[in-house]
Amino acid sequence: MTKDQQIQAEAEAFRSLVAHLQQRSDVQNIDLMNLSGFCRNCLSKWYSAAAKKMDPEFDYAEAQQYVYGMTIEEWKRDHQTEASEEQQQRFKDTAPLHAKISGY
Repeated sequence: MTKDQQIQAEAEAFRSLVAHLQQRSDVQNIDLMNLSGFCRNCLSKWYSAAAKKMDPEFDYAEAQQYVYGMTIEEWKRDHQTEASEEQQQRFKDTAPLHAKISGY
């Protein structure tokens, strides 16, 4: 596989992950964080950090809109639920395992 083919495959995998997360609006970010250590916000931050290398004016809100498929305000209104005490505690307990995102 050439380097260009690798980049194309990685980009397609990323787009597939984003599409899947958009379809699974029933899955809350806190559940993703508690289980895998990353969520839609992490993905948005990774995307934003990469985009800013090419366009310093790129805005994190643009990354969120791309990943969520809507503005963060729309997402919260339409899909976000209140986290239970158990979810919040697990979030705190698993914090050392959460994604490390430079610049955020």
